[in-house]
Amino acid sequence: MTAEPINAAVTLPGEDFSRVALTPAAVELLAKLWEQHGPLMFHQSGGCCDGSSPMCYPAGEFITGDSDVLLGRFDVFGGTDPQPLEFWMSREQFNYWSHTHLTVDVVQGRGSGFSVEAPEGKRFLIRSTLMDWPA
Repeated sequence: MTAEPINAAVTLPGEDFSRVALTPAAVELLAKLWEQHGPLMFHQSGGCCDGSSPMCYPAGEFITGDSDVLLGRFDVFGGTDPQPLEFWMSREQFNYWSHTHLTVDVVQGRGSGFSVEAPEGKRFLIRSTLMDWPA
């Protein structure tokens, strides 16, 4: 496994750069969760407490709509029937974080909420860096 984060495919119209990545530790945990739950997705809602953590759900379990933005799509679990892992964010939160690149990482500890990694004694979190666009 690579030591570098894996960048998502670009999904926003008019952009040519990735906005979100997965650390190798996140990919490793996602592979385990994928075996248990099938295809997965992330949704980042914002807010306080665990609302500021990315939540991982079985794909389609969290219904997205016009109030959400698809920030990236990962194809990290190939095979004969590859399924993308999508990363969604609420549009309101995206307005605050539109200038950042997000990296999904994993830490020890158990968050609350309905994210599928909770029983593993680990939780996903976001590490962000400011994006530097050419003028």
